Formats: sequence, structure tokens, C-alpha cells
Amino acid sequence: MAVFHMSVPRAFVASVPRGFGDLLAREICEFGGLDVRERGNTVTFTGTLEVAYRICLESRVASRVHLELLRFEAADDPAIYSALRVIDWAAHIDTSGTLACVWSGRHPAISNTHFGVLRLKDAICDSLRDKTGKRPDIATFEPSVRVHAHAAGIRVTVSIDLSGEGLHRRGWRGDTAEAPLRENIAAGILMRAGWPEIAARGGGFIDPMCGGGTFVIEAARMAAGIAPNHRRQYFGFIGWKGHDVALWSRLVETSEARAVAGLVECKAKGLCLIGRDQDRRLLREAVINASRAGVAEITTFEVGELTTVTLPSPRGLLCTNPPWGVRLGDQEAARAVHAKLGTVLRERFGGWEASVLSGDASLGLELGLRAHRVHNVFVGALECRLLRLRVGESAVRDLRPRRGSQIDVLLATQPGAVMFSNRIRKNMKQLSAWLRREGVGCYRLYDADMPEYAFAIDLYTSFDGAERWLVVQEYQAPAQIPEESVRKRRSEALAGLVSATKIPADHVHLRTRRRVRRGDQYTKRGERGEFHVVGEGGLRFRVNFEDYLDTGLFLDHRITRTRLREGSLRKRVLNLFAYTGAATVYAAAGGAASTTTVDLSATYLDWAEANLALNQLSDPRHRFEQADAREWLAAAARRGEHYDLIFCDPPTFSNSKRMEGVLDLQRDHVALIEDCLAVLARGGLLVFTTNAQRFRMDEGLMARLPIRDISRETVPPDFSRNTNIHRAFEIR
Repeated sequence: MAVFHMSVPRAFVASVPRGFGDLLAREICEFGGLDVRERGNTVTFTGTLEVAYRICLESRVASRVHLELLRFEAADDPAIYSALRVIDWAAHIDTSGTLACVWSGRHPAISNTHFGVLRLKDAICDSLRDKTGKRPDIATFEPSVRVHAHAAGIRVTVSIDLSGEGLHRRGWRGDTAEAPLRENIAAGILMRAGWPEIAARGGGFIDPMCGGGTFVIEAARMAAGIAPNHRRQYFGFIGWKGHDVALWSRLVETSEARAVAGLVECKAKGLCLIGRDQDRRLLREAVINASRAGVAEITTFEVGELTTVTLPSPRGLLCTNPPWGVRLGDQEAARAVHAKLGTVLRERFGGWEASVLSGDASLGLELGLRAHRVHNVFVGALECRLLRLRVGESAVRDLRPRRGSQIDVLLATQPGAVMFSNRIRKNMKQLSAWLRREGVGCYRLYDADMPEYAFAIDLYTSFDGAERWLVVQEYQAPAQIPEESVRKRRSEALAGLVSATKIPADHVHLRTRRRVRRGDQYTKRGERGEFHVVGEGGLRFRVNFEDYLDTGLFLDHRITRTRLREGSLRKRVLNLFAYTGAATVYAAAGGAASTTTVDLSATYLDWAEANLALNQLSDPRHRFEQADAREWLAAAARRGEHYDLIFCDPPTFSNSKRMEGVLDLQRDHVALIEDCLAVLARGGLLVFTTNAQRFRMDEGLMARLPIRDISRETVPPDFSRNTNIHRAFEIR
């Protein structure tokens, strides 16, 4: 039975990628929504369940749709729990199904979103258990119902996510296709570009750098009137007790009929949308994607260089997302591609519309065409420019710098770049004596020394000294700072950095350092699999500059690792939360009688074993255990195992799917330390470290155990600008 009748208006909120709120608001009005209000990346409205269903099925730009259940104010945790219990959860959730909970925003009493999730889950499950004697299982993948709570100060809004997962997941993209753009962002760009009107007039379409075919496929489905989520199987309302099966079936049947008629009409018109790319592998994926999307009959994919593209019809739209040159080494190549695209447009596409998405405003200048409209479009957190061009003589204008091929050289001479270059040279000079004396080849070169240049820069040297690399982590700028200013500072810093260090641009690796959950630095970012061997303390270590948020070697623990080596002779050494096993390598090199390396990740244990092998230290005495460290400690204590030296460097927070429960270091460190002491041999030493900036050792623990704070002793000179980089303690 439905929770409410389909004709009864309710309050909803739909989310949308930044920059497309007006398009979503227009769609919702067309679907019959009332009181429609655009607010940044959300649109609030009232309407019937049919309006919400139509958004899930037919909106081309929406991300999610939430049905509001309750708004309340609560000053503290007990008040939040009590308010959540007011909702009749049994009217929404079947206890035989599954549940997922999401908490977002900021509340004075809940600083950790994971705690908010636990509190929301507890309130729902306690309510259901009291009423039905049962509670649903928790599932993060395709749950029957997903409940969302959002806090804005003490105000909390609770809703059910009717979409279930992002509506950009249309179901046609394969797992291996590269996806620089989400499908709803691509659709929003096409709507901005006027493609629906161009298609209605019989115009052509081409993407000369189509990759996995996102623009081509979304444009084809738009031209044929195929609903964006046509034939998608999973939505968040399917397992919701308020789901109106008859209403949904009727909407799906109407959508199916419209799709069939639309494809017939497109084929009758001879409409064909073209995607070209020079990467055959991506084109194979594009062909498969188009087939899954049901538009194989009106799309064509061709292998070809950008410069060989030809005009497919007298009028139409060229829409593309050329490379942005995010990495420093790619910037010149990106400029060259934009320049080629501009030449192709000017020489062959007169009378056409063109829409070009650019991540850097300066790249748009390379087109040599003046845009008649420019829209700000956000791809994730990155603000981009969508350039809309009417190709013709009136649009031709060379806007590039006079010496375009020398932009980087000129930039390096700009005052900001010179100032940053001087700072880098000063830091290198100040560290040079220490680097030579200690033989350090991998070190922190710069850490936001100048507030206007917010970067953390690490320099890595190969073990043989033949190569050097720079890892540049850009601290995410506050939202109030204009993106153009951020880009300008970044360009100046990178130009000055290359000038000062003489390290080749293709050895510079740039990433944005955002606030993330502790443990997310271990998350894989790519699949390039490029490893390099660097040296530290006369030892070899594998590092990776592209695939992970961290490289595999925590440079601030250099002194701590040295102390471990010095204290490992003939000792039984235990390395907990071992990551890539650098501490294990140091202990083995220091003559440890045995080492035991414990980590939850098989990937990092393999990496740790490879590091041992690199140093010819592989030996049966050095064992590796894939396990949750806390569970492993409990089992080791039951087995009566003891260790002379324990190194424990836990994450600040972890809720890995492979572990039971949640680790919150500030809350759980007392129990964790006590578990370590249970396997510490008499006279042994526990070294406990953390990079949690706000960590405070429990006062009761300090009072009853001989704990010595060695944080300042273990911060190396290259991290002296930030003495809070980590906390370290010795417990004997």
C-alpha cells in the first residue's frame, strides 16, 4: 500500500551538477512541479509522486530526487535521536529488505558524518524493532531504501532518496570505458548548446574527440526522445513501501513507446550522429555503449585524427571535450590540440554551431574564434568554461598571446612565478647541507610557505640518483576565491617550480589536496601501474605518483623509521596498519629476529613484500598477515604471542568494507593501545603514531602508563614548517 496517494502534493528536493540548476527547474515545471525554486545545485518543489517518478525517468540533468519526510531543529545528539524516532519508519521500510543511511552537512553536535550515519541508522532500526520486532539489514549497494539526513546548523531535513543512486548512471556505460564527463553533465552541455532545436531541424552532429562516446550517445538519445533512464533497472523507490507500481508501469510503457517512435523517425530523416577518435580501444567501447543505449542504428564511430575530420552536413553541432592539460606536462599538448580544433572549425565548419568544454580559459584562446556565449560548468569541483561558437567569418579572431608557443617561458618570467621560484631556491639552499649530510633524496621541499601559493611539494630522487620527480599537492582553495585566481596562482607556481628545480615538466605530478577521510589516501585513483624505485636511508622503496592519493612512502616518518631500525636488532617486531611496509623494511635492515606485518589490504601487503625483495631482505622470518589489526591483536593475545617492538600507525578513521565496525582513533585509541600492550613482551617498546592533527592522548592512560611524547623529536627538518604533521609516542 502506498504511503500517500499519487495525487497528493509533497515536498521534494532534486540535486543537479553546479551550473545546470536552471535547466532542471525548467524540466520540473514541464513535469508538473509547483513552487519550483532553484538554489545552487538543488531545486526544491512540491508535486505528486508522478512528478518525482518522471524526474527519475526523464530528467536529463538531475542527479538525485529526495522525498522530504521531516524537518526539525535539535541542539544535541539525544534531541536528534528523539526527533528521528518520531517518523513512522514502518510506513516506508520493509524489514525484510535492506537499508542504507547517508548524513551530510554540519551539525554542532555531530562533527563526523559517519557518526551521523550511525545515529540515523540506530534511530530507524530501533523504531522498527520496537514496532515490528525486526530490523532491516544494512546494504551500501542497491539498498531497498536509502534514507538521507542533511544538517544545516541545528536544522535537520530527513528524506528518502527516490533515485537510489546517481541518475547519471543511465546503465549503458561499460565498466572499462573512460568517463571524463558524467552523462547528466554531457546532457546539460548539449541542452545549453541548443542541440534539441538543431536536431529538430535535421542538423548533423559530430564529436571529433569522442572517447567513450558520451556526447554522441546522449545527443542521439535526446534526438530520438529516449528517456535518459529508459530501461534502467534500479531506483531507490522500487523497494520503498510507498512505491506506486501501477503509476510507474504506466510511465515506463509511455517512455518505451516514445523511444520506439523516436528511433523510427530519426532513421526516416536519415539522422546520423558521428563520433571520431584516434584511440581504437575507446572507440570499441563507444560502439558497445551505443548498442547498450539503443542508438547503434543512428550513430557511427570512426577512427581518425582531428585534422582529417570532414563536414558531415551543411548545418549542425560540433560538441567536444578536448584534453585540458591538467598535468603540467600535458599543457603544451592541450594547447596544440585546441589550436588544431580551431583550424578545423574555421576551415571546414562554416555555418555550424560548436560547443567546446575547456578546463582552462587560456586554452579557449587557442581556438582563434570568439565565443558568442560562455557558461560556467562544474565538472566535480573543477570550474570549466563551455564556449559556444557560431562558426563563420564574424567569429574569427586570433585571441592567442603573440608568442603562443612560448607561453610557459613567458609565464616563468612573470613576477608571481619569479617570486615563487626564488622561494623554492631559498628552500633548496637552506636544506642542502642537511640533505648532503644525511643522504636524503626524498623530502618536503615546500609547504604553503607563502599563503597565496597553497601547495605541499615533495621531491623524490631515484635510488641511483639518475632521475628526480616532483609531487605537487594543491590545497583546495576556499569557495570564495575565484577559480581564475586559483588557476593563475597554479600556473605561476608550476612555471616557477620547474624553473628553480630544472626537473622536466613530465616529471611533475599535480593533484588537489582536499579534505578527505583518513584512509582515503589509500584509495586507488588510476590504473597506470607506473612504479619508481627511490632511496631512503640507504634502502630502496617502490613509489607510485599517479594511481594513489599517497605515493607509498610517508616522508614525515623518516626519523621514526630510523629509530625503529636502530632498536630492532634481534627483536621480534610487529608492524600494525603497515601500509606499504616501509617500517618493516627498516626493521629487517636493522637485524630484527623476525617481523610480522599486518594490514587489511592485500595490495599493500604485496607492495610491502616487494619492498623487502628490493632490498634482498625476503626471508621466512618476515611474515605478512592480511587482517583487521584490531581483530588480529585479539587473536594474537589468545595465542600467547609477544613482540619486543611494536610500531602502530593507525588511520584517523576507517570503515573499510573488509573490517567489522568502525575505527575512530580519538574514540578508540585507548582500547587499541591496551590491545597492543597485551602482546608487548616485558621490557618491550610500543611506538604509536598518528597524523591526526587534533589527536589528544587520553589523560587517564597518560596517568597510568609510562608514555613519552616524542613528536617533536621525530619531525624532520624538511617538515619544520609544520611541527604538527604527526604525533608520536613511546610506551614501554
